[in-house]
Amino acid sequence: MALLDDFLIRAMLAGIGVALAAAPMGCFVVWRRMAYFGDATAHAAILGVALALALDIPVFGGAVAVALVMALTVSTLAGRGYSMDTLLGVLAHSALAFGLVAVSFLTDVRIDLMAYLFGDILAVSRGDLAVIWGGAGLVLVLLAWRWQALLTATLNPDLAYASGIDPRREQLILTLALALVVAVAIKVVGVLLIAALLLIPAATARPFARSPEQMAGIATVVAVVSVLGGLQASLHYNTPTGPSIVCVAAGLFILSSLARGLRQSA
Repeated sequence: MALLDDFLIRAMLAGIGVALAAAPMGCFVVWRRMAYFGDATAHAAILGVALALALDIPVFGGAVAVALVMALTVSTLAGRGYSMDTLLGVLAHSALAFGLVAVSFLTDVRIDLMAYLFGDILAVSRGDLAVIWGGAGLVLVLLAWRWQALLTATLNPDLAYASGIDPRREQLILTLALALVVAVAIKVVGVLLIAALLLIPAATARPFARSPEQMAGIATVVAVVSVLGGLQASLHYNTPTGPSIVCVAAGLFILSSLARGLRQSA
C-alpha cells in the first residue's frame, strides 16, 4: 500500500497499536500496584534484544522470551523471604546492565542502542507494523477473553477462589500480556519509557472513571492522544519522539490532577 510508504503514517499506526495494548494493560498494573514489576520486565527486554541479535533471531521473539522469563522469575521468588521492591530493584537493574554489556560484545552487528533504550518510532517499517499490531491484537484478545476473571482475581482473590478462578493462573496470563506489551513497545518508546506508557494513561484516567471498563477506555484515549501529540511535538520542535510522547502523557496527567483537585474543592 502506497499509504504505508509515508514514514509518518507508519509511525502513527505503530503508536496507536502500542497505545491500544498498553492502556488497558496499564490499568491492571495500577490496580495491582505492579509499577516496579512492569519496569523490571521492560528493563529485561534489552537483554532479550542482545540475545536475539547474537543468535540471529527476531528481536521481538528475544524480547518476549526474556521479558517473560523475568516476569515469571519475579512471580516465583515473590513471597519467599524477599522484599518485593528489593527483588524487583535487583533484577531490573541487573538485567539492564547485563543487556548493555552483552550488546557491547556484538562487534559484528550494527546496533543503535539509543533506539532500543528510548524508541525510534519514526524508523518503523512495514514488518515492524505487522509485529506491533500482531502483538497488540494478541494482548487485546487475551484481556478480552479473561477480563472478568482477571478483574475478580485483582480486586478480591478470596472471591476469585470461591468463584472457581485461580488467581495464580490469572497472574500468569497478566505476566504473558505484559511481556508482549513490552516487546511491541520497544520500537515506539524504548525499554526505559515503556513503564511510563503503561502507568501514566491509566493514572490519568482513574479520577474520571466510574467502572473498570470505563477506566480502560479513557486510558486508551489518553494513550492515543499522547502518541499523536508526541509525534506532532517531535516533528515541530525536533525533539526525541519517545520522550515527547511520554511528556505529552505527563502533561495530560497533570491536567487531570488539577481537574480532580478543582472538582473536590468545588
